[in-house]
Amino acid sequence: MVLVVNGVLQEDIPTDSRSLYVAHPVYRETAAQLRSMPAKLVGPMGLLYVRQREMAATLPHDKNVSIIGSDDMTTCIIVVVRHSGSGAAALAHLDGAGTEDAAAAMIQRVTELALGFPEGRLELQLVGGYSDPRNYSEELFCNILSAFHKQPVEIDLTICCVGELNTTIRGSTQWPVIYGIGLNVKTGEIFPATFPDKGPDQALRCARHLTGGQQVLDVYDCTLGLLRIGPFNYDPLRGVDLWLAQSDQFILQHLSTAPEVELPHFVSQVRATLKYIQDNQFPAVTVFRDNRPHYYRRDETTGVWQPIRY
Repeated sequence: MVLVVNGVLQEDIPTDSRSLYVAHPVYRETAAQLRSMPAKLVGPMGLLYVRQREMAATLPHDKNVSIIGSDDMTTCIIVVVRHSGSGAAALAHLDGAGTEDAAAAMIQRVTELALGFPEGRLELQLVGGYSDPRNYSEELFCNILSAFHKQPVEIDLTICCVGELNTTIRGSTQWPVIYGIGLNVKTGEIFPATFPDKGPDQALRCARHLTGGQQVLDVYDCTLGLLRIGPFNYDPLRGVDLWLAQSDQFILQHLSTAPEVELPHFVSQVRATLKYIQDNQFPAVTVFRDNRPHYYRRDETTGVWQPIRY
């Protein structure tokens, strides 16, 4: 494939985010517009929440989903792939695991959903990461661009609010500006957002990546309107009892890629996940007993995802 940057086909991808911004100042302008928007507080009605190492795709006429979103990112990057003709879109929350497969899967899903619709371009939008002291975000940014550059299609980088463009300084510490993004699937607009309701099976979904699950899972079937979690297994986490006995500060320092700028609920979320792993060391046995996914359908009254047998 060829990555299209600012309307120009690229033989080689930019070596880093700064060189991209120097060569193409338009990305500074679009990032500034995005940064200037106040973060919306998004409730459960019409929301499809995507966790770290997950992706989801749908079309504008999906009656179950009006917003796909994800937050809690520091060094992670949220990736959106959208087809301009059909409005088909996929969103993923990437942290460096499974990046190439995720890029291929996002393009495949969006291309499949766009079949039969008017012709259009594939557009790529990257938001997140910041100028972190360990350079995790920059490395991830380069890996994501490389992954999409390897795909056998042209894709147009339309928004890139990553690294220095998503960084502010408080005191002497660099902080991310945007921690979460919502995608309006009807209009294609993206906006800064926070999501108090992150959907079902949160501890289970977090447990998968905390125990080292590398795959970026597609969690939604837009044809059936079903949220689909699993089935998957993970290796028992040795020393989980020891982890749970540690102080909040210890957990923050050792289990976050950016402990200086982590959100307040990070440690409590990690503790809940560790407790879940302690109680479910073999999810293939205790969680996915019949090797079937957990399926959820949206309750039309409350907007909440309700478990169903399917």
